[in-house]
Amino acid sequence: MHIPDAFIPIPQAAVYWIIALIFIALSLRWARNEMRDEKVPLVAVLAAGIFAIQAINIPIPWGTSGHMMGAALAAIVLGSPFAAVFVLTLVLIVQGVLFGDGGITVMGANILNMGVIGGFVGYYSYRGICMGIKNPYPAAFIAGWLSLFVAALITAVEMAIAGTFPLEIGLVTMGLYHAVIGVIEGGITAVALYLIFTARPDLLSETKGVSS
Repeated sequence: MHIPDAFIPIPQAAVYWIIALIFIALSLRWARNEMRDEKVPLVAVLAAGIFAIQAINIPIPWGTSGHMMGAALAAIVLGSPFAAVFVLTLVLIVQGVLFGDGGITVMGANILNMGVIGGFVGYYSYRGICMGIKNPYPAAFIAGWLSLFVAALITAVEMAIAGTFPLEIGLVTMGLYHAVIGVIEGGITAVALYLIFTARPDLLSETKGVSS
């Protein structure tokens, strides 16, 4: 899902950067207010894990690349969509600057797609589903899948606006690949949530009252 440089014209990339910077500023405010000392190691582990799962990339014809994202997991575990923006921004900066995975000029779009859209869709779909079924693990699975799928479709729309590839073909290819990859994403989100809840339930305020 990483968009490389030259896939988006500079004026459009600048717009995505402006939007991303607003959410980055809000995520830094979240970090100052909410990231207590006991959560720092958890943030580091999540960032490392997300970096690892995103390293497995599948080239997509008429698309960018297909891979897992981890935004829903970060948002659910840390209890805020801004946490996903914070963690994904760190990961994407390291990937783009040090490893050339995703472009620099388009990093704002990548942060917007994976951190903002992925984090907000994952977090609020998780909360909404939990209110209905009262079980965090199926909710986490669906939220993980949905966050990846929606972010992939938004990426296809951005590529169409940029004139990189046609909208219909982009939606089909990006949607199909990520619908399949999303099954793995959802599974990892649910399993990781279960393991963390089993070991340290005090860190997971979002699961209190819905897992019993």
